[in-house]
Amino acid sequence: MTDSKIFLDTAPFIYLLDNDENFGDKTNRILSAFVRQNNKLVSSVITCTEYLVVPYRANNRPSINIFWELIKDCSIDLYPITQPIAEKAAEIRAAYKFKTMDSLQLAVACMGDCDLFLTNDKQLRQFQEIPCITVAEWEG
Repeated sequence: MTDSKIFLDTAPFIYLLDNDENFGDKTNRILSAFVRQNNKLVSSVITCTEYLVVPYRANNRPSINIFWELIKDCSIDLYPITQPIAEKAAEIRAAYKFKTMDSLQLAVACMGDCDLFLTNDKQLRQFQEIPCITVAEWEG
């Protein structure tokens, strides 16, 4: 997958930055390949909120800084939640019964014209508007 726009859900950030024993190395290989292949990486402010809770609870300033360094170093665009995105999320939630945060993430990916949604939530693979793939099943 080259020159594509890829949405990164929160799980890949957690796996990579927290050195997850099951998916940390694999996530690093996936994101490295995305960058090498000149893909555009995007996420949303929801990802910031979801990832940063644990470091803030632990007063772990190094983890907070590493998160922001990753965003900057990989040129990951962070999309805000706007009214059109909120409305799209409501449509997604109504159709698929996904959780609110998942629906918002998917709505950002849709409204941002993403080609792929990288997650590790198997339930999201049923979404029809954008291919959703889990870190676990990634073969690239």
